[in-house]
Amino acid sequence: MLKRILNNSIALFVVVVVMFLFVPLNPAILDILLVVNIGLSVMILMITMNISEALDFSIFPSLLLITTLFRLGMNVSSTRMILTTGNPGVVIQNFGQLVTGGNLVVGFVIFFIIVLVQLIVITKGAERVSEVAARFTLDAMPGKQMAIDADLSSGLIDEQQARMRREKIQKEADFYGAMDGATKIVKGDSTMSIIITVINLVGGIAIGFVNGGGDIGQIMSTYGILTIGDGLVSQIPSLMISTATGMIVTRSVSDGSLNMDVMGQFKAQPRAIMTTGVILVILALIPGTPTVPLFIGGAALLGGGFVLIRQMDAQRQAEAEAAVQAPELPPELAVPSENDYYKDINNVYSLLSVEPVEMEFGYSLIPLVDESHGGKLISRIVIFRRQYAQDMGFVIPSIRLHDSSALGTNQYAIRIKGEVVAQGEILVDYYLALEPPSPLGEIDGIETIEPAYGIPSRWILPENKELAEIYGYNVIDPLSVMLTHLAETVKKHAYELLTRSETIRLVENLKQTSPELVEEAIPGIIPYAKLEKLLRNLLQEGVPIKDLSTIVETAADAMALGRDLDMTTEQVRGALARTITRRFCEDGQLRVITLDAEVEKKIISSLTRNEQGVYLAMGPEMMQSIITQMAEHLKKFGDLAQTPVILVSQVIRGYFSKMITQFYPNVYVLSFNEITNSVQIQALGNIVAESPALTQRRAVGT
Repeated sequence: MLKRILNNSIALFVVVVVMFLFVPLNPAILDILLVVNIGLSVMILMITMNISEALDFSIFPSLLLITTLFRLGMNVSSTRMILTTGNPGVVIQNFGQLVTGGNLVVGFVIFFIIVLVQLIVITKGAERVSEVAARFTLDAMPGKQMAIDADLSSGLIDEQQARMRREKIQKEADFYGAMDGATKIVKGDSTMSIIITVINLVGGIAIGFVNGGGDIGQIMSTYGILTIGDGLVSQIPSLMISTATGMIVTRSVSDGSLNMDVMGQFKAQPRAIMTTGVILVILALIPGTPTVPLFIGGAALLGGGFVLIRQMDAQRQAEAEAAVQAPELPPELAVPSENDYYKDINNVYSLLSVEPVEMEFGYSLIPLVDESHGGKLISRIVIFRRQYAQDMGFVIPSIRLHDSSALGTNQYAIRIKGEVVAQGEILVDYYLALEPPSPLGEIDGIETIEPAYGIPSRWILPENKELAEIYGYNVIDPLSVMLTHLAETVKKHAYELLTRSETIRLVENLKQTSPELVEEAIPGIIPYAKLEKLLRNLLQEGVPIKDLSTIVETAADAMALGRDLDMTTEQVRGALARTITRRFCEDGQLRVITLDAEVEKKIISSLTRNEQGVYLAMGPEMMQSIITQMAEHLKKFGDLAQTPVILVSQVIRGYFSKMITQFYPNVYVLSFNEITNSVQIQALGNIVAESPALTQRRAVGT
């Protein structure tokens, strides 16, 4: 029972606070509640100064409403006591006497100054900042969501990280939206305090005259002190809460608290501190100025700046000494010269090795790779390899990174087995803004083409990043641009990286879970060479090989019946129908381009067999007709998020896919038996057989 009460303590507290508006309180209880209110406001202010980002104190908008209601409830209770008994408690009386000091005019002036400072300066500023922060946060949400999707698709982050980032973006939008409304509560609280003060003073004087409380001076002194005291004990917490409100909406994301940030950033500018000290000393020498205070302040700043400079110089010297100091190797361990090294014939053979994947980069891109200078390329490559292994069931070989003097300072190149397959150029100090179909505005930048997907883009300065996101641009940092290009290139050539040794390793891994299957099928029914070719066929068309047990089992059944490798591949693809459907299906729908029955008949009749297997020998007129119609139908996929898909029969799928990918490498060819029954198929176009004359006219016109 007690645990249940504690779990609902906040809800009970809010109900009790509401009761303060109606139920009279004892002066002693009111004193305790006023002290609690002051302590709570100080605690909230301290928390806002020690958080690193606004979401660390996400309950602040609700807490702001509760504390305001709490303060108003005590205001009503104290007003009831002032007007009925004239004894609101010790706290209010002491605060009133402390401020007035025997002079009511001074007390009222000080009180109204506090109220106006809170209302005009702090509350109004926090309200404006909250409005701007909420608007910019909501406007930037689509761009941030697209950036997360791009990182997820390129393998830079996994699904869990993407979900956490999406939740954080949503929480930020909700928080700043709530703060935009919560600042109105603070503004209304300040206004209400002035009204309650006037009511206390006017009502108290009127009641004093009616009850015969003495002469006018005594009545005004009594009720004036109580009014000022009541207003002050409510305005001090209110001022702290208002300051906390402004603090949390102006808080930028950092690694430490406000105290650490202020001290660290001031200590990083010792020359500015010393310059200020010199200016104060000069002012102290001018006749008529307060010499002693200015001289003391200037001397303190000069001394502090000098100490900070000495500390920074000592730190830099220590870092330099640590960098140049290296242990001297004994002669037997010294590195031999290049000529001496290659005198050994065995060392020459090391030059013949070819790295599976290499990435070369210019001098300016070294900071992106060097972890000692904050480079994160290596760690993100590790994440990509892990994500690709989880998705596709194939471990990408280690990627060798090295600089190259043959490239430009901002250029990079990607090699597969020693040959360059992709190149790009990035600007380290800029951001890449991908142009949306219909931007809300133009932004200055250097026009370029995004290297991975060929999207028109432009390099923009960091200060234009937020503006570009508001206009609808998807803004990407240079490291992500280079890594996305690397990831897409490796995915495209993954089938080339599958070696015989890696195939054996995959089989050995399968043996741990399905030893009987491996013993029966490999290598008796499925030789390692054919299994390697089969896995390459699947990877080449983007089919995951993670379910290796199903692949091996289906392939063993097919090869036992004498099927060739192409037919075996098609049968395996049919067994992986759920996997293939999930990869290409969008919201239970699959949008495809189909082939007319007459076209499929002509393709089947064009299949030719020789000693090396079956291949497609299609005439040039028919090929031209299919390619021309494909170009027209593919335009319909431009506004869709789905990858272009052609749906054909199982008999011709493999041969037609090899032909069509020569012209459209980003188009995938699927067969009907690779699609599960739960998917709705929508045909966006149909390729039909055209007459030779029409085909010839179209080709000539083209």
